[in-house]
Amino acid sequence: MGPDPSAGRSGHRSVPHTADLRVEAWAPTREECLAQAVRGVCASFLDLTGAVGDHRRDVEVRADRDEDVLVALLDEVVYRLDTEGEVPVEVELVPVDGGVRGVLWTADAGAFPVTGAAPKAVTLHETAMTPGPGGWTCSVTLDV
Repeated sequence: MGPDPSAGRSGHRSVPHTADLRVEAWAPTREECLAQAVRGVCASFLDLTGAVGDHRRDVEVRADRDEDVLVALLDEVVYRLDTEGEVPVEVELVPVDGGVRGVLWTADAGAFPVTGAAPKAVTLHETAMTPGPGGWTCSVTLDV
């Protein structure tokens, strides 16, 4: 997996995957790559064009491996969607020892046009988060 050259230095995309959702993201920094993954997951099932977050949700996730930080962050997104009906529309992350801390600015998921199936869980299958000469890349699969 590599960045989509037509998408600029940061971005995300959904890729075909049988009966699941697979998202790839890339950015110059680890934290922006994680934020792009969150954006990619949310954009896979809702049209968030012009969305503005009206609820501040502070998050902090820590794990031994970067892949586990990615999974934990996306687990938080799925949890908020399931329990509060909220979807992150803006993501701000900073590094902390062993993870990230930041803010998810959320909005009511029911306020946006549905474009796909909502994620139900993050899988561990083929999850990757790697640094490279051009920045960071990640990929993750979610059950829908």
